[in-house]
Order: sequence, then structure tokens, then C-alpha cells
Amino acid sequence: MMPTGLADARRIVVFRGLMLGDVLCAVPAWRALRAACPQATITWVGLPWAHDLAHRLAKAGVIDDFIPFPGAPGIPEQPPDAAAWPAFLATVRARRFDWALQMHGSGLVSNPVVAQFGAAQMACFVPRRRARFPADVLVPWPRTGHEIERLLTLTDALDCPRQGRHLTFPIDDGDRHALQALWPADAPPLASGQAVVVHVGAQLPSRRWSPQRFAQVADRLAADGHAVVLTGSAGEAPLVAEVAQAMSHPAIDLAGRTSLWTLGALIERARLVVCNDTGLSHIAAALHTPSVVVSCGAEVPRWAPLDQALHPVLWHDLPCRPCAHVHCPLDHDCARAITAEAVWHEVQMRLA
Repeated sequence: MMPTGLADARRIVVFRGLMLGDVLCAVPAWRALRAACPQATITWVGLPWAHDLAHRLAKAGVIDDFIPFPGAPGIPEQPPDAAAWPAFLATVRARRFDWALQMHGSGLVSNPVVAQFGAAQMACFVPRRRARFPADVLVPWPRTGHEIERLLTLTDALDCPRQGRHLTFPIDDGDRHALQALWPADAPPLASGQAVVVHVGAQLPSRRWSPQRFAQVADRLAADGHAVVLTGSAGEAPLVAEVAQAMSHPAIDLAGRTSLWTLGALIERARLVVCNDTGLSHIAAALHTPSVVVSCGAEVPRWAPLDQALHPVLWHDLPCRPCAHVHCPLDHDCARAITAEAVWHEVQMRLA
């Protein structure tokens, strides 16, 4: 039974101050919340980078509003801005939320943050089954399972019927036109369906597969007549250049030239994506573009795309996974164990 007050709630806030892939995995739970509470304004408190994504999700009807989170001690995704905290807290409290939902992990650090929002009622994860916290609904944090399923356990506990587990990444014709405008004139037409996106970056160096092995796979794709498109942020441009220089065939280098949305438009039109286990793999999953993912250090059962037939993940199990290091302090065996030949085999299977 839905908790008292949630069915009539007018103002709901959800907290998830994380990066792209983490946010996309929360959308199925937010979709369930929206369907159960169509009368409510749903506000997402998230990191400042996500402002544009929040706007797109609002247009798609998933949420309604966004408040940027200035960070807090113990939450590592961005350094806390102590000077911005009083104004942030005043903004949140002024909304007089009926419900606050903590969807930022086990709650060990994030529950005290959300408790300060001043909502009339609160639902949250707790680290242990018998843990106590002054909230109206406590849900033990699942220690196993996919991130999508973990987050859905909170909305399940609130009696919000599920609306599917699929991801949402809203792109529009403006993004498609912007992609066409930056597409090199001497490159094969985008409509040909021959473009394969090779994304060599990841937020942490410990999560990146070898540029030389990416280059080997990209070269074989180019030799087979595919237009290889190398993508990455402006900060990853040197890494992308390293791949391009290691290739014998030419590639289209778009590093630093795409926005999040033109990158999405590119993935939408691509025949295949080859990438590390990073936010881009979740975009490919949301847009149903086949992908081959190399996972170095991540917790694969938690973060792999749900459709393993369309998005196979290659990984090597080790006792040190999941890795919490920026740079691997060992020999990066999790990456070295994945050969270019193994990735190429999966690429051929997806292209066939």
C-alpha cells in the first residue's frame, strides 16, 4: 500500500548527485514515481553538470524541475562548495517538499544530506537491514543486483508500479542538425549506416582499455569499409590522437567537437559502438544502438547494459574488482586480459 500522503503529494524531491551513467540508471525508478504521482511536481537535486539533461528529462515528462547540488563532505563526485551551501539549503527548504527520496546509494553519507532538505516525509535506503534513521520509509540497500533494480526497490517499497526498466536519453532534430553541421565534408554520409563509434575515454584512467588495442580494432573496422569515428571530450583529445596515430587507416576524429547531445545523435545513427564501461555505453543502451563494451575495474553485474545480446561486456574477474583507484596500482591485469582479438570477435558478431 502506498504510504500515507504520497498519493496526494504535490511536491517531491529526489536526490542523486552522480554522473551520467548513474543518472540514466535512475530514470526507470523516476518513471515509476511519475506514473504513481502524476499530480506532483518532481524535482531532481543533482550535480551542476546535469542541468541540460534535467531539462531534456523534463521535456520527456520524467521529472519537472532541477536544483544543482553544491556537493557535500563524503560525496566524492565533486568538491563541496561550502560557500554555496546556505543558499542551496534555503532554496530547497523554501519549496516545502511533501516527500524527499534519497536515491544516492546506501545512505551512509547521503541520508543526513537529504534529511536537511526539510521535507515533511522522507524515504531512503539504509546500509543494513536493521539500520535506523529518522525517516518514514526505510529500505535496506541491496548489496547485489543491477543498479536499475536496486533503485527500483525504493519505488517498489512506495508502491509505485514499475513502468519498465529501459533507459531514456532524449535527443531531438536540433541535435541531429547540429551533428550534420559539424560532420566533415569529406567523410562518408551519415545516412549510409556505416559509421562505427570508437570511444576510448573514461572518467578514470583505471577504467580505460589500451589505446593500442582500440586502434587495432578500429583499423580492422576501417579495413572492412566502415567509417570509424573517434569520440571523446576535449580533455581526452590527446588519448584519441594516440589511437588515430596508431592506426594505419584514416579515422574521423571528433574529440572535443561534440556536445552530449550531438554525441547522442551520432550514436543514434551509428551501426555500432565500441567503448569502455562508461556513460557512453548507457547512451548506446538507451538508443538501442549495438555496442561492444570493455569493462576494466567496474562492477559488471551492477552496471552492464541489461540487454547482453545487443551489448556484450568483455571483462576479466579479479579479487580487486570493483576498483576504487584513479590509476591502477598493480599491472592493470583486468585491462590487459581483454585482447583485441576477443573484442574483434564480438564486433563481428554485432555487425553480422
